[in-house]
Amino acid sequence: MKQTRAAGVLCHISSLPGKYGIGSLGKEAYRFAKLLAKNGVTYWQVLPLVQTGYGDSPYQSVCCTSGNPYLIDLPALQREGLLTKEEVKHAESAPGRVDYGALYRDRYLVLRKAFSRFNFDGNDFRAFVKRGAFEDYALFMTAKTMFGGSFCDWDKSIKFRDPAALEKLRTDYHEEYLFWNFLQYEFERQWKALKAYCNNLGVKIIGDIPLYVAADSADVWANPALFKLDKNLKPVKVAGVPPDYFSKTGQLWGNPIYDWKAHEKQGFSWWKGRLAAALETYDLIRIDHFRGIDRYYEVPADAETAEKGAWREGPKEKLFEGLADRDAIIAEDLGEIDDGVRALLKKTGFPGMKVLLFAFNGDPDNEFLPKNIGENSVCYTGTHDNDTVAGYVKTLDTESFIIFRSRVAEVLEENGVYVTLCAGGKGFPEAFVRLAMSTRADLAVVPVQDVLGLDNSARMNYPGTNGGNWQFRLLKLPAYGAMRRLKRIIKKYQR
Repeated sequence: MKQTRAAGVLCHISSLPGKYGIGSLGKEAYRFAKLLAKNGVTYWQVLPLVQTGYGDSPYQSVCCTSGNPYLIDLPALQREGLLTKEEVKHAESAPGRVDYGALYRDRYLVLRKAFSRFNFDGNDFRAFVKRGAFEDYALFMTAKTMFGGSFCDWDKSIKFRDPAALEKLRTDYHEEYLFWNFLQYEFERQWKALKAYCNNLGVKIIGDIPLYVAADSADVWANPALFKLDKNLKPVKVAGVPPDYFSKTGQLWGNPIYDWKAHEKQGFSWWKGRLAAALETYDLIRIDHFRGIDRYYEVPADAETAEKGAWREGPKEKLFEGLADRDAIIAEDLGEIDDGVRALLKKTGFPGMKVLLFAFNGDPDNEFLPKNIGENSVCYTGTHDNDTVAGYVKTLDTESFIIFRSRVAEVLEENGVYVTLCAGGKGFPEAFVRLAMSTRADLAVVPVQDVLGLDNSARMNYPGTNGGNWQFRLLKLPAYGAMRRLKRIIKKYQR
């Protein structure tokens, strides 16, 4: 990473407060960025900003380079004259968790009203469409709207992308095709404005790239030769991980497996284009499931769990040959890590992740203990995939709590940190924040839930489960007291 010591906060855009059912790229995002900058936070980490798909997950998108239309700020569309005050008012909803069903039902109706008033003959929009960055996405979503189902179920001419059939699709449903381009046009404009504002404040954005893409996506539809598919374009093997800390039967993600030999024959051009697009969108990027680049775990597509899979060799460092901005990548190296992954990290020079919640199993050589965390790493109290600090403490029975508190207290003392640790989780979030900031890691990142000391009612995701995830939202921006406390901690540890 090659930088001075710094601090970051993890909070996805969807988790921001606001009136419209989900966080957006609007005023609350600007206020949050200003709040971070004012209190010494120089990195804002978000989850993938993509259009969500199956399970409402940002890790299952219809297009890996898309922007999520749900995050488009409606008042901004009103200022452009595309929505009326009454229409924006009607889109308001009660504060609380994200209701994706309601968004799917109602939000696109509002966005279509905005599109109906949009001048799609304008030079900027025409240039945007001509650029072609979202051509496959717009065609895919047009076909999805018109024909429904998975692309594997479409007419053969569209399914196998016959050029004449694609041109007919674009022509016969031209306004629908332009609508999906319009959504990406508006998202891109709003995101670029927000990112520029953040950067001007001295706040950099850390984005997130899922290693895999969704089976029913524009990515697979447009590039079937790059995936392990059968003659009907259905996955033969799917991605997952074997049983681990997060799931006793492993995690069966269902994403199609890459045909890495096909990628290599093309000089990894698709992946390099994806990385380049991400580095234009964010200041830094976290590659999710980095271990799959060294060796990946594949499971038969008809398997019910991920218990009976096999490890295969990945592209390793060849994937990053010629990459100019290596200092802008963070490797998510959690889960089942072996010497191969460690060697790949060393060869690439990418910093890995250290999660303090994984540190207290009683092993003095645990790599997540503060004393074992080196400079070229990013230290987290926790991630979006595990308990909040306060939430974890509440899951412990009496005996486990006593042991955990004793271990944490010992490490606090070793690091000169003195915080009272109480039953029910009180004191633990601040203790973990202080420990993260005290480590030698170049960057320490704290989920906003741990900044605020929230329990597992604020947890973002339970890996290996369907439904009820990705819904957490702040009811209001972090209060003055919590942020001032974070600022003092950041200053104390010279970040």
